[in-house]
Amino acid sequence: MNFYRKDLSDQTLTDLYRSLLLPRMIEEKMLLLLRQGRISKWFSGIGQEAISVGATQALEPDEWIMPLHRNLGVFTGRGMPLHKLFSQWQGSQDGYSKGRERSFHFGSREHHICGMISHLGPQLAIADGVALAHKLRKENKIALAFSGDGGTSEGDFHEALNVAAVWDLPVIFLIENNGYGLSTPVSEQYRCKRLVDKAAGYGMEGVQIDGNNVLEVYDTIKGVREYCIREQKPYLIECMTFRMRGHEEASGTKYVPKELFDLWSGRDPVSNFEMYLLQQKVLDSDSVNQIREQTRQLIEAELKTGFEPVPLVVDSASEIRDVYQHREASGALPLAAVRDHALPGPWPAGQKGKEKRMIDAIQEGLLQSMEKIPGLVLMGQDIAAYGGAFKITEGLFERFGKERVRNTPLCESAIVGAALGMSLEGFKTVMEMQFADFVTVGFNQIINNLAKIHYRWGQQADVVIRMPTGAGVGAGPFHSQSNEAWFMHTPGLKVVYPSTPSDAKGLLIASILDPNPVLYFEHKALYRSVSGWVPEEYYEIPIGKARLCRQGEELSVITYGAGVHWAEDYAAAHPETSMDILDLRSLLPLDYEAIRASVQRTGKVLVLHEDTLTGGSGAEIAAWISEHCFEYLDAPVLRCASLDTPIPFNTELEKNFLASARLEKYIAQLLAY
Repeated sequence: MNFYRKDLSDQTLTDLYRSLLLPRMIEEKMLLLLRQGRISKWFSGIGQEAISVGATQALEPDEWIMPLHRNLGVFTGRGMPLHKLFSQWQGSQDGYSKGRERSFHFGSREHHICGMISHLGPQLAIADGVALAHKLRKENKIALAFSGDGGTSEGDFHEALNVAAVWDLPVIFLIENNGYGLSTPVSEQYRCKRLVDKAAGYGMEGVQIDGNNVLEVYDTIKGVREYCIREQKPYLIECMTFRMRGHEEASGTKYVPKELFDLWSGRDPVSNFEMYLLQQKVLDSDSVNQIREQTRQLIEAELKTGFEPVPLVVDSASEIRDVYQHREASGALPLAAVRDHALPGPWPAGQKGKEKRMIDAIQEGLLQSMEKIPGLVLMGQDIAAYGGAFKITEGLFERFGKERVRNTPLCESAIVGAALGMSLEGFKTVMEMQFADFVTVGFNQIINNLAKIHYRWGQQADVVIRMPTGAGVGAGPFHSQSNEAWFMHTPGLKVVYPSTPSDAKGLLIASILDPNPVLYFEHKALYRSVSGWVPEEYYEIPIGKARLCRQGEELSVITYGAGVHWAEDYAAAHPETSMDILDLRSLLPLDYEAIRASVQRTGKVLVLHEDTLTGGSGAEIAAWISEHCFEYLDAPVLRCASLDTPIPFNTELEKNFLASARLEKYIAQLLAY
């Protein structure tokens, strides 16, 4: 192993040695504790420390790193208190994730480390978002994301590199090629000769280096960092290394040929660097022993603190509270300043406003939010000069420029991840999912990254995803689905679904101001078919507050979206029926008090929604009513929903598919009970 110190001082070399030795000695201690049953699981990075250590020391301390399982040197290199790390690995509430996560599935804003999720690939796109934030602020900073050789097979790897290249983002993508993804050798992962050869396909530079040589890693990343800042471009680095332990300790290493261990044990990053420092007389045997003893004493002292028994306090209220980021006060007019929109009735005299279509109200909400919030960025396919598939962003590109109204490649997963990365740096983003149906290719990022990140380590995900949804436009099974129920089941997300122009604007503004991830559903068939009076002011309607559209005594129709208009049309055609119509507006959280009040008024309830019946939002609402309002019911809770089939293309088949085709039948059944 050839070490080249260049102009590095003895002190810098010694510091690198200390940084390299610390994670190795921690790991050796952890393996001992694992055998003693004092920790439950361990992902070992023994043999790979030079990559984490060299990379971390080459960056500025306020540059974000997205590490993975085997990057202990990132955490120690950023100076995280060892006793708190030990508490984390114990599952203690004194750890970084309050006992909610294990091993390296956590992060820290203070140390600019973004916690991984088990799916590996989604971390890469977060680095894109962080780098975009630096680029927009014209800061000379980069972001660095780790990937294993196995992770390069993920679609997220392709998407993240492609977005970084297309947007010219200062990101370092660092592959730790240790030869195996769990037990699968690289010969079964890819067919290119070197993973770094993939860089050329994205129009970026790349280099393959010896990942066990800490000086080569340190020097390379320092130089690449300068390149990324100077050229405002990404870079791919492949670090060749070897995993001396199993994927995790329980996996073992029986699948690895013995000769590989013999080969790589001679390339150990710690012992080889130590030998080099002794040869160069930077250190002598006494100073090496002294450093090792100091490190041992530090680990033992911190272990004593970190392993002190702390009583676990199980508190459901705090668990639920920590799922969401606390909402700070906003600059928008609150609900009461516009009117009490939870009650039926006209807007107050003197309130400035205009009759607008829903599409115009959404656009006005975006426009006013862009004016009020300089750190708000819009992202989506064709949303810039073209104005989006539905022309909602038309004119915003000309007004706010390409930096804030950004066309994206066809990389939904990467764009959701980039939006989360922007949130790490304090930006707000609104992503347009061109059709709600396409959310499936970004599902992992939404469900496992956006939704869980605040609960896991207190990081907000300040992201709104606009979801053009619904049928009634003859668009067939891939452009007409109602998939809001998928997200109602995911704590950490918020789900809103306006039915009127005034609600569309107010709820969109509220969604943008909310620091939590919001899925904002907007029905395509209502864009230009529904009009209503919309205040001129910059106002918000609180998420989680239902609207009573019509008050009645005979039955309640609880609904949202297009269902509101179906119910209103029925009521207008049947004035003899006294109907209570409740527009939920928000599906997560639900306004249970408004639901209860409606049930109390009528005693008969029909839950109406456009989504298919089985597992739809109506199932949750009906179950809650049966559980909490049973004494008020005079009939079973009925659900009126669309057929349990994909949405057909033919408009006559589509009409038959929709819940509206059966609404009259269900109301008659309920009234006759």
